[in-house]
Amino acid sequence: MKEEPLAGMSRRRFLKIGALAGAGLTVGIYLGTGGERRKPPTEVWPDRKGYLKPNAWVCVGPDESVTVRVNHTEMGQGITTALAMIVAEELDADWANVRVDIAPAEALYKNPAFNCQMTAASTSVQTSWDPLRRAGAAARQMLMAAAARTWDVPIGECRTERGVVLHEESDRRLRYGELVEAAAKLAEPEQVILKKRGSFRIIGHPIPRLDTLEKINGSAVFGIDVRVPGMRNATVVHAPVFGARVVAFDATAVGQMPGVHKVFEISSGIAVVADTFWQAKTAAENIRIQWAAEEREGLSSEALRTRWTGLCGTKGKSMFRQGDVEQAFEGAARTIQAIYELPYQAHAAAEPMNCTAHVEKDRCEIWAPTQNQDGAQEAAARITGLGYDRIVVHTPFVGGGFGRRVTVDYVAEAVEISKAVRAPVKVTWTREEDMRNDFYRPAVLGMLEAALDADGRPIAWKHRIIGPDHMAHQLPRLIPTSLPYGIPRALRNTAGALASMILPRIVPGKKAIEGAAPLSYALANVAVEYVHDDPGIPLGFWRSVAFSQNVFFVESFMDEIAAAAGRDPLELRLSLLNPALRLTDVLKLAAEKANWGQPPPANWYRGLAAYDFHGTHLAAVADISVGKNDRIRVHRVVCAVNCGVVVNPKLVAAQITGGIAFGLTAALKSRITVTKGRVDQGNFDDFPLLRMDEMPDVEVHIVPSAKPPTGIGESAVPIIAPAVANAFFTATGRRIRKLPLCP
Repeated sequence: MKEEPLAGMSRRRFLKIGALAGAGLTVGIYLGTGGERRKPPTEVWPDRKGYLKPNAWVCVGPDESVTVRVNHTEMGQGITTALAMIVAEELDADWANVRVDIAPAEALYKNPAFNCQMTAASTSVQTSWDPLRRAGAAARQMLMAAAARTWDVPIGECRTERGVVLHEESDRRLRYGELVEAAAKLAEPEQVILKKRGSFRIIGHPIPRLDTLEKINGSAVFGIDVRVPGMRNATVVHAPVFGARVVAFDATAVGQMPGVHKVFEISSGIAVVADTFWQAKTAAENIRIQWAAEEREGLSSEALRTRWTGLCGTKGKSMFRQGDVEQAFEGAARTIQAIYELPYQAHAAAEPMNCTAHVEKDRCEIWAPTQNQDGAQEAAARITGLGYDRIVVHTPFVGGGFGRRVTVDYVAEAVEISKAVRAPVKVTWTREEDMRNDFYRPAVLGMLEAALDADGRPIAWKHRIIGPDHMAHQLPRLIPTSLPYGIPRALRNTAGALASMILPRIVPGKKAIEGAAPLSYALANVAVEYVHDDPGIPLGFWRSVAFSQNVFFVESFMDEIAAAAGRDPLELRLSLLNPALRLTDVLKLAAEKANWGQPPPANWYRGLAAYDFHGTHLAAVADISVGKNDRIRVHRVVCAVNCGVVVNPKLVAAQITGGIAFGLTAALKSRITVTKGRVDQGNFDDFPLLRMDEMPDVEVHIVPSAKPPTGIGESAVPIIAPAVANAFFTATGRRIRKLPLCP
């Protein structure tokens, strides 16, 4: 079946917001439960006879077309353009002929960072850099070899340029399209010759995105746009209280409503199937449901805050220890302490959860705006009993992921409903269902202590984190007897899972806590502890995951140390960093471009922050003003970033800017609170997003680098909150240790 785009243009504007900023995670995960589903490269490209298909990544046609197969989900981060640029560079293609094809769910397209097909952790360019360069180079060498045979000349006398093979001595040239038939008969070379970086003509240039036109003219197909013949629409009513289950329901009043086909219980709630979404939504609002709530009905955010504050004095599990922390504190000239709090956060993607599925007797076809194709296949296999080779997953454009679409509960619902009604079904959640049935970024409380010497230099550091275990948490609203879809078995219920996600690494040269590296300050005495307390609120991956918490903790506290010592925050940080570190370079560059040390405009105040995101080094300086009732206005943000080789500087700048916007929403405005086991927020009236007139000017300065690319999609999210909070202290002399800063 083919999906058909809707004609309406109004949704374009709405979904464009979610597509502006990418998504991702900060933890490596494994999902290998489905076994091998490998196909030979020639079978990966169907209906491409007469084309050059040397591998699973590139296909060159006799019409001069160059199709690049992309195995990562396009969520607005521009990954389809960036990955196509890598192949096109080594192929020496004419960029005007390059197009993109989204990869199906196949073992060939697993993300090597996770051993599953999943877009996460800002790994798309990082993990694709070498494979795609080699794929493009292999195709180029095969085309050159075909030309050399045609001309009966040594291949060393041939070169390529913008989709053409040239033999300069004889002034002959052949277009790629003229060579594909002959090249397809050759074997793919085992060794390839990659271009030297000084000869790049595509990589490193601000090339416009390939998907811009279709997103402007409305032809781009997002998950919510998918239509298939005979399709019905459905929505789901989920439990209002965490962990509640259906006791009984009465659909008598809605059974006769226009367009309603069926109302029935599924694993996650009550499904309503109708001709249109609006008919299903209207019917869902009129069903009488009796729920049996569990003990979480008494859960509230305020009670949690009180409980966690009381746990600050509890000794936790030691996650990292170096040096003699106790002795350093005993001999300190001064000690300081601070407690920071962060709330639960929803993803609030512009495109709410949706999925279209068609379950047939021997086949299941899925159109899922997902970050986790393997997870979608696994969910469908469990529900239908079909083999993976019978389950086809299509990935349309995604209107914002931010980690929410790693979990595939909404895919499971579509498959389960389609199986029950024996027809293709599109499931669409309302905004309220989306907001109140999310897998949230966990709330966390952090207590930090520092011991200072007589010069105000920190000589010891204690960090205690109180909150739920992000990874081991059992999510309650999926298919019975199954563990959370999309969360790999290798990390479910592991005692050390939290260590890889939310605890800080603050010691240079030591992988103290893998996967969470807010900064690498030179501190000889460090103790990190974790106090586990899980209230049972569903948890999931949120853009930048634990970095969004720990960078706020560490960078705010570093400013508190500077203030206690009477030192400049920039000078203190630089004194604790090795001058050779890339983090030192970006700190200096951001400070220089922001005129740190010089008076800002009248009534403006500055704050800074810096950290290392999986090898991507960032620093930011925020200029703010403070109005009535301590309302903060961010006017300007200057960022410096070192992310290795930059494939497309335009995309890097867009991702930094989008990350600032996403991070500012959480820093200034939004949060999830719970009362009596229910999420209080339901829509953008009580979960406000940053508005266009609140967006600061953002300057992005990229440090040139010859090192391989690192991740960029999530990197700017955590840095803005501490930079703004530190600027607020400069303005008022008061510390805000709780987000959001302007609730």
